[in-house]
Amino acid sequence: MSMTATVGRAHADPHHIGLVVEHPGPASKRIVTAYGFWVFLLSDIVMFSCFFAAYAVLSGQTADGPKGSEIFEQRNVAIETVCLLLSSFTCGMASIAADVRNRFWFYLGMAVTCVLGLIFLTIEFREFADLVARGYGPSRSAFLTSFFSLVGCHGLHVSAGVLWLLTMMAQVFAKGFRADVLRRMMCFALFWHALDIIWVGVFSVVYLLGGAA
Repeated sequence: MSMTATVGRAHADPHHIGLVVEHPGPASKRIVTAYGFWVFLLSDIVMFSCFFAAYAVLSGQTADGPKGSEIFEQRNVAIETVCLLLSSFTCGMASIAADVRNRFWFYLGMAVTCVLGLIFLTIEFREFADLVARGYGPSRSAFLTSFFSLVGCHGLHVSAGVLWLLTMMAQVFAKGFRADVLRRMMCFALFWHALDIIWVGVFSVVYLLGGAA
């Protein structure tokens, strides 16, 4: 049998081994977007890991200033934690509503998430303002420097998340549940859930362990 006939039979028979290879098409934009955003989140987690490491090293360097147990208000921290964890649930509900194109539940979930995030930020801002007013600002000791850096960086991320959330609500209002809007919503949900995970670390390492020391 000639080579031409062999190749022709191979193309006619898709199960002919060794001559026909089926190549899948390129990944969808949703998969590519999610992969790229996970790379960003991992780089962000590396940054927070550095802040955690600095806090662990400097947490005992109070320079005769206050320790964590003397300045932390555990009741306020508990309220912050509940608000942020609940916001993760409502954000997930909004994501599900976006996937099924339900505007009412999407707006409701995002609105509740926004309110909970703002409550969290208000409590954190009042905590920082109270510490500075008492003379316990970030320049008071290495411990307070690391504390303000770690917790403040997380607070800035939450602030950015709230602005992103409002932008997503506006985009759905103006454009509906288009494919590009849904991809951005997926990235926002990943970002918000990552902030919750980081806060669990902050709550455990800074407030629980530091407050008990």
